[in-house]
Amino acid sequence: MNEAMTAHPYIPNFVPAAQAEMLRVIGAGSIDELYGDIPAELRFPGDLDLPPALASEQVLRRHVEGILNRNQSCQEAVSFLGGGSARHYVPAVCDEVNRRAEFVTAYAGEPYEDHGRFQALFEYASLMGELLDTDVVNVPTYDWNQAASTALRMAGRITGRRRVLISSHTGPDRLSTIRNYCRSALELVEVEHHPVTGLMSLDDLRAKLDGDVACIYFENPSYLGCIESRGQEMAELAHRRGALCVVGVDPISLGVLAPPSQYGADITCGDLQPLGLHMNQGGALAGFIATRDEERFVREYPSRLFGLTTTSVEGEWGFGDVLYDERTSFGAREKGKEFVGTAAALWGITAGVYLALMGPRGMEQVGRTILQKAQYAARRIGQLPGVKVRFGGTPHFKEFVVDFGGTGRSPGDINRALLKHGIFGGSDLTGKVAGMDGCALYCVTEMLVREEIDGLVAALGRVIGM
Repeated sequence: MNEAMTAHPYIPNFVPAAQAEMLRVIGAGSIDELYGDIPAELRFPGDLDLPPALASEQVLRRHVEGILNRNQSCQEAVSFLGGGSARHYVPAVCDEVNRRAEFVTAYAGEPYEDHGRFQALFEYASLMGELLDTDVVNVPTYDWNQAASTALRMAGRITGRRRVLISSHTGPDRLSTIRNYCRSALELVEVEHHPVTGLMSLDDLRAKLDGDVACIYFENPSYLGCIESRGQEMAELAHRRGALCVVGVDPISLGVLAPPSQYGADITCGDLQPLGLHMNQGGALAGFIATRDEERFVREYPSRLFGLTTTSVEGEWGFGDVLYDERTSFGAREKGKEFVGTAAALWGITAGVYLALMGPRGMEQVGRTILQKAQYAARRIGQLPGVKVRFGGTPHFKEFVVDFGGTGRSPGDINRALLKHGIFGGSDLTGKVAGMDGCALYCVTEMLVREEIDGLVAALGRVIGM
């Protein structure tokens, strides 16, 4: 086989002669020798079982488009999926601003290339601070999972303690990330929930709170949608033992619910996804962390913080990093509180646009709309034969648990049947959350209209009656 036949149009330096020359320059006899430092048991022997390369751009395009055309998105089907990413309304101005050339990057930028990005992120942090009733908000990091993990490690550094009491109703994906991120620094202990109300057990919390606990962590609303009405009592329990209170929150709920800072949270975290961000390929996600403006908190942020200060020109103000070198791995990698890689700064700017557009009244209206529609959907679904809404006596926001145990059909079977009606059913909780086998998590946002909710109820009736 000649070089022309083995060259690949999409892989640089694929021609054997080019590879041989590169190996000669670096002094390696072969590619295997180049990777000799990697233990043999970690290397895949032989060749991967891959189909032949599609060398023609036209053929490749047709192949990829064929795969994409099999996809069914929330544009074609009505979605009741949530659990961390849900379909919310995205005003056109959010897309218009975040596509501007001076903003369109994930990075927070540097002073030499700042064309308004620093100010936009400062304005975002200010708007989020108002929504959360906090003083300090970071430039967004990857997602809620990382934000929660970092918030817990911050609490560990602040208190000098290693144990964390964490809600057993934390989302399974988030809990997995937290365990992985914190395993070298913290010990996680789950706090149980009441089987009827879905609220955290105060008796279990009291029993596990001792002088070694750095913080307690719960989410409000919880992963299962329950609104935790005793947040202040839980925060006070933590504070009496010298621990901090960390709360994860869905920011779109704060038009109708009190922010965690008002019932005792020392650190608040969450995701910006509901605030003007489209769903796409697992995103868009962006984690935020917020605290009071106290030095013991500010010095433990590993992510970037933007502030406002005077410049060398009298009467002029500028926007820039706060305690950049003392805290972050950007300033001094070996001394950073934690390593922080690519930020999600663009989504912070987008969320800032959304909050500026909505204002306090708009946030109240969207929160009330979601609250009312979710209550309506839960009531209608709960009237179906063999179907029960878990924790029905506890107020919930946006999401709720539907138990299909009495129907004789699994959530997976029901979802496959619903898809034939053009509906994405709720997320199957079987094997994901303890005690939730046969249940599904349904999500209702402001995007759904009454006819679509009624259509779901009608389709469920037909499916479970089959």
